[in-house]
Amino acid sequence: MEHVPEATRAPGEVTARPSRALAAAVYAALFLLGLLMGLLGGFQHSWYIRPVPVSALAWVAGLFAVCHGAGRAMRGRGAAVAPAVGWAAVTMLWLGVRPEGDLVIADDLSGYVYLYGGLLAALAGVLTVPARGGSWLLSGYAHPGPARPGPS
Repeated sequence: MEHVPEATRAPGEVTARPSRALAAAVYAALFLLGLLMGLLGGFQHSWYIRPVPVSALAWVAGLFAVCHGAGRAMRGRGAAVAPAVGWAAVTMLWLGVRPEGDLVIADDLSGYVYLYGGLLAALAGVLTVPARGGSWLLSGYAHPGPARPGPS
């Protein structure tokens, strides 16, 4: 946005972008929210109402909502990626086998729903946020394409 002189500005019009420090703090908070979701979801994804893993499904829906909501609120896909990366970082740690043989995310139905459903939910949450500036595909304008030589 350009700086608009005080006399030509409409009442209530926003004239400045948020500072970079504020934007960085928001992205860091979203990343930490993703870390927290991965931490809690890793341990709480295996509640069943037989035979449905309801807790895993709830975590998957929550991850989609957080990613999509963050992207919509910040008007960009970068904000949707931040919690997805935080969640994926913790979730990948939970997949490792410990020397005692313990697993946090086991290879059962709830683990598969939580892991693969979460990856798909994070991807869908990021991809359903409109790109900054709008999509060339959905804009309604013809793409200029390569220049063609005109008649001589």
